[in-house]
Amino acid sequence: MSYLQATNDLYKEAALTPDVGLCCTTNPIWELPGLKIPRIMQEMNYGCGSTVHARDLSNNPKMLYVGVGGGMELLQFSYFNRQKGGVVGVDVVDEMLQASSDNFKIAEEENDWFRSEFVDLKKGDALNLPVEDNSIDVAAQNCLFNIFKEEDLKRAIEEMYRVLKPHGKLVMSDPTCEQEMNSVLRNDDRLRALCLSGSLPIKQYVKALTDVGFGTIEIRARKPYRILDPKNYPTDELIYIESIEVAAIKDPMPEDGPCIFTGKAAIYFGDEDYFDDHKGHVLLKNQPLAVCDKTAGALGSLERDDIFISESTYHYDGGGCC
Repeated sequence: MSYLQATNDLYKEAALTPDVGLCCTTNPIWELPGLKIPRIMQEMNYGCGSTVHARDLSNNPKMLYVGVGGGMELLQFSYFNRQKGGVVGVDVVDEMLQASSDNFKIAEEENDWFRSEFVDLKKGDALNLPVEDNSIDVAAQNCLFNIFKEEDLKRAIEEMYRVLKPHGKLVMSDPTCEQEMNSVLRNDDRLRALCLSGSLPIKQYVKALTDVGFGTIEIRARKPYRILDPKNYPTDELIYIESIEVAAIKDPMPEDGPCIFTGKAAIYFGDEDYFDDHKGHVLLKNQPLAVCDKTAGALGSLERDDIFISESTYHYDGGGCC
């Protein structure tokens, strides 16, 4: 049995019998005017963060969500696009599609604005999305890509890139791990399906996105997720896993490489009112400017004593140099 089949079987079970805390962190439930999330959706929140960000969702974007879970994030996305088929939900597990559909009926009872027809549920595979080229403004996945092995991960990212419109966004939440994992952990199909042993280092995760062609990467959050300890897992050392929230934007790839935002900022504190590097970056005096890692490196190489470059905070909230 392949690791993908083991994953499908696990989430078939989770669809038939909700498993609270299967792989999710404790995230605050969205509170917006008129939005009520049914308890069953909260119990079936099989993710490790959130992919729903209001700043991504203006002007009724066409949205795609892969791996529907209990439908919670599909409902949240629908809040921003209340049109028939405005949100497409794709899942390979029939039972999960049915559970999500059933949960939408409950959501209709609890939200007078919501209609199940706002979400177009489709049977499909993340490696072969049943979606047209260049048709999606915002695509999302939560705690799915970390399950895939290298070649399947590349294929899944290529599929997301294919369906996005130019300048469209792929918004993701996945576990990551900076420590080396042994082969026993890596090859344990159930631990991989549980969003544990497939976790990659952040740089490797980002490289997989830029290799496919995404020109801008935003790391929006980084937070604790899980511990693999020797008492409960086949490891000789304690392994710390984090989750990150990332947006990959289908911008053209710059000639000098992708713009990767890891939460760095530049602050100019010299004698003039501003500093202009004549490469498109203007730093106002004593005003922090979010900069991508590439720009941070270029400014740092000037070796000026009136420009401070912060370390990566792994939190980026928009704006800045690019």
